[in-house]
Amino acid sequence: MNYRSKLRHSVAYIQEKLGKTQPGTVGIVTGSGLGGMAQALRDEKSLEYADIPGFPVSTVKGHAGRLVSGTAQEKPALVLEGRCHLYEGFPAEDTAFGIRVLHELGVRTVVLTNAAGALNPVFETGAPMLIRDHINFTGQTPLCGPNHEDWGPRFPDMSTVYDRELAALAEAKALELGLRLERGTYIQVPGPCLETPAETRMYRMLGADAIGMSTVMEAIAAHHMGMRILGLSCLTNRNLPDCMEPVSHESVLARAEQSSAAMTQLMLAVLKEFA
Repeated sequence: MNYRSKLRHSVAYIQEKLGKTQPGTVGIVTGSGLGGMAQALRDEKSLEYADIPGFPVSTVKGHAGRLVSGTAQEKPALVLEGRCHLYEGFPAEDTAFGIRVLHELGVRTVVLTNAAGALNPVFETGAPMLIRDHINFTGQTPLCGPNHEDWGPRFPDMSTVYDRELAALAEAKALELGLRLERGTYIQVPGPCLETPAETRMYRMLGADAIGMSTVMEAIAAHHMGMRILGLSCLTNRNLPDCMEPVSHESVLARAEQSSAAMTQLMLAVLKEFA
């Protein structure tokens, strides 16, 4: 079964189980330890990724692996609670499979969240970072292979991936809530190794403010299809190359879970004002 066929099969199953997607539905992808948004939904219905035909299933702790349907701030929402990654052995197109599914279900606005390490030395850990731009340092892209013109052009412009109006709204809501909101460029690396001090210096010299192992493949696919994107990183640790401290996946999850309430509060405030 080819990629488009698998996608159609997944979409048909989801529509059969959850019904047709309402107009204006917002898509949300939650990163490691950031599943609080799914718990905040009302009228919740969910499907396990493993039960959706053709849907890739993550093997990583902290990624629940559920598609959750419900309402938030009276807005219909579909939450991808967890994602799959390049380092698990998935091809780039499969790491963007969930985003493609959301688009085929009718979603045109998506919030991408992740847990990330802060490269900018002045950033606070535990604070969210608004993703202004990204660097794809994976050497891969979900757009390789045949292009589907009904999704987007063969050579999509990438000068404005993240929606400026949504970014401005997030900034305004963070200010209203009294939440510190960093702003910067996110770099995706393949993983699963965490970065060395020398690599940390290099990524900072490239202009990156935060680093992680997800999100950019999804952002590329979403932008290719013309979706509006808001990107938010939860800064779980600070990478200072001259005094690096050991970092474990467990510590990243713990910090993300501690910060999940603030991230959820900000996203709910933003959703309330979505057009």
